[in-house]
Amino acid sequence: MIRASSGKTRAGRLLLGAGVLALLIPAVAGCEAGADAPTQEFHAASAGAQTVVDGIRITNAFVLGAPSGSTLPTGSSAGLFVSLYNGGNSSDTLQSVTAPKWAGSISLPGGSVALPVNAAPVDLTGPEPQVVLENLSQPLVGGTYIPVTFDFAHAGTVQLQVPVEAQSYNWSTYSPAPTATPTGAAVNSTQTATPLSSATPSGTASTTSTPSGTASATATPSGTASATPTATP
Repeated sequence: MIRASSGKTRAGRLLLGAGVLALLIPAVAGCEAGADAPTQEFHAASAGAQTVVDGIRITNAFVLGAPSGSTLPTGSSAGLFVSLYNGGNSSDTLQSVTAPKWAGSISLPGGSVALPVNAAPVDLTGPEPQVVLENLSQPLVGGTYIPVTFDFAHAGTVQLQVPVEAQSYNWSTYSPAPTATPTGAAVNSTQTATPLSSATPSGTASTTSTPSGTASATATPSGTASATPTATP
């Protein structure tokens, strides 16, 4: 009886060991596949740049580029999306945003953005862009980064490497920045030619008679004809 009990115990352990081994084999195989294993799920390269400067929290900052496989050309515009929160001790204002080597100028809603203390975050986000990089100095391609400087009235300036996200996948519903109208663009108008008025003679010939019967014509500046008889005694 003791031997039989011992044999059953050994058999049970063998079965348990085989089961554990069966569970480990798929896990090991998965590890061998590594990070290069194929996947159907798209993973964003970045959730946006973020930092904190003197109580001002900047989050989810990114520039919206063209759809995948395309490029925003030089001279066009691009939207900058960002969220701002003031957790400092005093109110502040975002005075300007610049990207000197990438955009001629960057427009802000209302020219500046007020940031009250501990108020709700100011979401300058989509789908319509509120902050616009105008007159791009270089083409923009999704998957790259550009340096963007934020200038606050009290917190000072801070520069972030902001990702350029293609207008695809998670950002496919975001709207591109409006294209600026070129300065000096022609405006359609209808011009009606005004005929030149006919010239009016500056003077009208007047007749001066002499007793000999010879008429002489003279012009008067007023343009009114007058006859002046001349008598010879």
